[in-house]
Amino acid sequence: MASRRGATVLYASGADLQSINPLFTVHPLARQVQRYVLLTTLVRYDSAMVVEPALARRWAWSDSGKRLTLTLYSLLRWHDGVPTTSRDAMWTLERARDPRTGYPRGNDLGTLRQISAPDDTTLVLAFAVPPGRMPDVLTDLAILPAHLLDSVPIERLRNAAWNQHPVGNGPFRFVSHQPNRRWVFERNPDFPAELGGPPKLDKLVIAVVDEPMTKLAALTSGELDFAALQPAYASFARRDPTLVVRDYPVLFTTGIVFNARRPPFDDLAARRRVNAALDRRALVEGFAYGFATPADGPVPPELQVPRSEFRVPRDEGPRNGERGTRNVERSSDLSFELLTVGSGEAALEQMVQAQLARKGIRVTIRQLELSAFLDRVYAAHQFEAAVLGTPGDLGLGYLDPLARLSGLRVPPTGDPAELLDFFQDSLPVAFLYHARGVQGVNRRLEGVQLGLRGELATVSQWSVRQ
Repeated sequence: MASRRGATVLYASGADLQSINPLFTVHPLARQVQRYVLLTTLVRYDSAMVVEPALARRWAWSDSGKRLTLTLYSLLRWHDGVPTTSRDAMWTLERARDPRTGYPRGNDLGTLRQISAPDDTTLVLAFAVPPGRMPDVLTDLAILPAHLLDSVPIERLRNAAWNQHPVGNGPFRFVSHQPNRRWVFERNPDFPAELGGPPKLDKLVIAVVDEPMTKLAALTSGELDFAALQPAYASFARRDPTLVVRDYPVLFTTGIVFNARRPPFDDLAARRRVNAALDRRALVEGFAYGFATPADGPVPPELQVPRSEFRVPRDEGPRNGERGTRNVERSSDLSFELLTVGSGEAALEQMVQAQLARKGIRVTIRQLELSAFLDRVYAAHQFEAAVLGTPGDLGLGYLDPLARLSGLRVPPTGDPAELLDFFQDSLPVAFLYHARGVQGVNRRLEGVQLGLRGELATVSQWSVRQ
């Protein structure tokens, strides 16, 4: 069946892409589709995680490291034929740093004081303090077409028509979207050689397949070309001669986010009690089948940043105006509802439930469909605790939204060491494990490279063996 598709690749996603607009997306695969498929970023990481040119072909720092001048590629066009210019980049960054937009990584732009576009190919960013390096957010935030979105008021951007029928400037063009079923993209034959050239594939289809067993069956039958595997299924998939199973490091951490706005987790001692009762090694071995690293904090081992000694929280009493007690092992009852995404057996959550029960903590598991989960947790904040997988980044920008999701105030400086100390002291999240990716790939696909940049980083170079 796979051979009949020719140069069309079907890639499985466990849920719909949430939003194709990078100003609003937290879905990790959607962010990859934005920056590697439909759109472009100013800069990007190479396979060694070193910043390299993308839309910005060169750059220079001045004013003691507080001024960044980027020179953009001049011949890239949006898929409707309009040139991509520095005005598009300026508009995107202005919207991203406006708090009314609600960009998930808005805090990463907190020291960005001024943005200017003196001509079509020059973008100037002025910072209040020297960033010290290329801001990681510039590798993640895909640039949007100002000529199609600048007339939309900020409060209506989430519902803009562009979000349903996006016009990009990347190596693939948008074709169609069937909600909760599929996104279809086709090869952009005009993508410039200087930026990587046209893709080798004719089409890329992101197919929504939410059940792990259904995904595995579709992969082994040839209905899918590429799908994430439950670690428990990896050994079975390896026995299939049509498949290759890849495991690789990813910046993706799973944890339990506490809602500190309401009982019981407005009490620091309750958060510490849950955190201390978890056996991370057992979760890695029993649920992830070894394809993960127990989390001693929010920083995956692949990130070379200052790390707090997260195993032994410092006991300095309550912070952020919350109530708390130093008696973590207090005798009073503790029970809470744990929200999660899915409709199956919830193996991870059941393991957590059993571990906490042994410490006298009662947990009720409630599974929700993804959109309902996102609404309860991110929009309404109507939860006590929630299991959340979070894609990371080299600049630790993912930590600030996590802390704000819990309702706690984060250090205003954005300094990584201070942020890590805050997570150690205030425990907005009980981190469980840092994942490794496990993907099943049809052997007809060539040129696939997997790593910290994500699964789709080299999608333009993928080809199909004839």
